[in-house]
Amino acid sequence: MDTYNTIQSLSEGNFKVKGSKFLSFAFPVETEDEIKTIVANLKKEYYDACHHCYAYILGYNSEKYRENDDGEPSGTAGKPICGQLRSKQLTNILVVVVRYFGGTKLGVSGLIDAYKNVTSDVLQNAKIIEKIVMKEHQISFDYEQTNAVMKIVKDYNLQVISQSFDSRSELVFKVRLSDENRVLAMFEKLSCNFF
Repeated sequence: MDTYNTIQSLSEGNFKVKGSKFLSFAFPVETEDEIKTIVANLKKEYYDACHHCYAYILGYNSEKYRENDDGEPSGTAGKPICGQLRSKQLTNILVVVVRYFGGTKLGVSGLIDAYKNVTSDVLQNAKIIEKIVMKEHQISFDYEQTNAVMKIVKDYNLQVISQSFDSRSELVFKVRLSDENRVLAMFEKLSCNFF
């Protein structure tokens, strides 16, 4: 498997129950640093809200995730948000839910339903896309091998990041994960050096 589903761009949703207002924001993300910045910015923008709960999943195998209840009873916010992300099989995604308290307590099951519903809403408003997992490599080779190297680039639709052609040429490229071993073996046969 070298593909995964994520969202194309920022999406927003909302849900109201018993006077409480829930605003949801879904972001395509790649790193935890990016997530920290987004959460901090939303906390600044919605400084008057009671809670800024969130969940994220990172990595094409969904290997990194986090659920944050931000003061709501344990398991009532981050877990239902994350559950919706998993049910849609999404990764490299962050959903933040901003809650304004309406004066009536919702109880544990009411909170779980609210966070689940507002996350469902934001995901219905999002454009879900499939992405291909690419791995970056750098090689150097003799100038005489340029045609052979460029043929591999063309045949395997490699994404060229940078290239320089000299007596000793260099190429930085991205290759689809499922083609990686085959492509690297071909470059090895040409006596390319890897960095």
